[in-house]
Amino acid sequence: MSAADVPPADRERGVNFGWSLGMVLRRWQEFVEEALQDLPHGSRGYHILAVVVHEDVPTQGALAARLVIDRSVLTYVIDDLEGAGLIERQLDPRDRRARRIVATEKGRRVLADAEERVARAEDYVLGGLSPEQRAGFRESAERAAEAIVSAAPGTDPCLAVESVIDPASRAA
Repeated sequence: MSAADVPPADRERGVNFGWSLGMVLRRWQEFVEEALQDLPHGSRGYHILAVVVHEDVPTQGALAARLVIDRSVLTYVIDDLEGAGLIERQLDPRDRRARRIVATEKGRRVLADAEERVARAEDYVLGGLSPEQRAGFRESAERAAEAIVSAAPGTDPCLAVESVIDPASRAA
């Protein structure tokens, strides 16, 4: 996608999507990192723990791909989460060479508390929006992120997001 692909109405209004996302992300990181300061690796540890608890990610490699985290970095974070008693590595019964990352009961309790703190931080960050707008923003951001993550390697992330925003573009 190039600047020429930006709708003329958006260019005329001076819409700067990157600046907008950057401001939201920076503020999110600031407040969420503060809220998660007791969790190993802060928001990164939180994301890993959340995926392990809420999704069925079969292996450590799949977890790295899901979160788009380098495998070597992921190993260090998992080591620290395991050291804190929040997760454990288990042999995958379907493939004894692979390891599954599983949350402990303590990890589930810690995540539930962390999710409440993150929700409060997000509500503060998005405080300029109505509750309905917050929900819409979260849903749109999640759909865009899912499109990017699920896109085939080499797929243009802009096109992946565009396909979520404008389903008619999928046929193109």
